[in-house]
Amino acid sequence: MHIITRRRLSEFWQLHADAHEPLREWYRLVSRRRYANPHELRADFPTASLLGGGKTVFNVAGHRYRLVATVRYDLGRVFIRHVLTHGDYDRLAAEGRL
Repeated sequence: MHIITRRRLSEFWQLHADAHEPLREWYRLVSRRRYANPHELRADFPTASLLGGGKTVFNVAGHRYRLVATVRYDLGRVFIRHVLTHGDYDRLAAEGRL
């Protein structure tokens, strides 16, 4: 998959050093795959939440952080929308801003 806005990963791990390796591993795995549908993605990420419209929430670093992405299976692209702490994720979700 082609990952769009990788910079969001590096910006986040600069603030949260413990997220560096888990986010790099997520990037390595996703960039080497070509998922045809959400079921294939869930084979690699069983705890990922599928929110509809291609939006997927990945748990990162033992569920300490969340990565929100829009996955376009038809284009082979993953658009990183947010990389967040759980608190920030909960706040944005409550505000309807995810």
